Amino acid sequence: MGEWFEEWFGEEYLELYPHRDETDAERLIALVGRIVPLGGRARVLDICCGAGRHARAFADRGHWTVGIDLSRHLLQRAQLVAGIPLVRADVRKLPFRPGSFDLAVNLFTSFGYFETDDEHRAALAEMLVPVKPGGWFVIDFLNADMVCEGLVQSEVMTTAAGQITVERWLQDEGRFVFKAITTPDGRQFMERVRLLRRDELVGMLTAAGGTVVHEFGSYDGVPPARGQPRVILFVRTR
Repeated sequence: MGEWFEEWFGEEYLELYPHRDETDAERLIALVGRIVPLGGRARVLDICCGAGRHARAFADRGHWTVGIDLSRHLLQRAQLVAGIPLVRADVRKLPFRPGSFDLAVNLFTSFGYFETDDEHRAALAEMLVPVKPGGWFVIDFLNADMVCEGLVQSEVMTTAAGQITVERWLQDEGRFVFKAITTPDGRQFMERVRLLRRDELVGMLTAAGGTVVHEFGSYDGVPPARGQPRVILFVRTR
């Protein structure tokens, strides 16, 4: 059996997160645009681009944008949505030359999927390699403390395909959050995310050769806080 993220990110995933739309993506990319001085036509790499909504927002601003993802289904959707160069690859081994991009992004909690922190450290280091010295890397992750404090253990979500049942639980003393998804036709999928706290992410990024310059707690650019939903880190590469 493969890793959970090799099996989950298909049409069922898109049905579960319909609220993560272009408007939502626009808020985040507008924040990136306010902080990162990209200029007229920057080279942007969207790591784990999914269905392409963030990549499209960058491309619409005139930037030369490339998306990478492991899911064939999401890449097919991204091709329809974004119309940009797309590459199927694992974040642990990116097929790009060092220093090829002005900016790389990893957005909407597209991280924390591996079993060990050594894998997470290696993946973050790999994400920084394609960024030129003095360039930027932006990671948008969940607020682990808020996830633990507000965990909804069970819910039923109504989608276009019918009702989806979602069960959530914490494991390993709150280091991981699991989500079991049951589709209307009875199929089951699993998500597992390492609940990396802000200081853990900063430590990994620093060890990988980055310097955290700006931090935010939401897509509207509010300061980071325990009650804010996101941990958004703007990193300069060395």
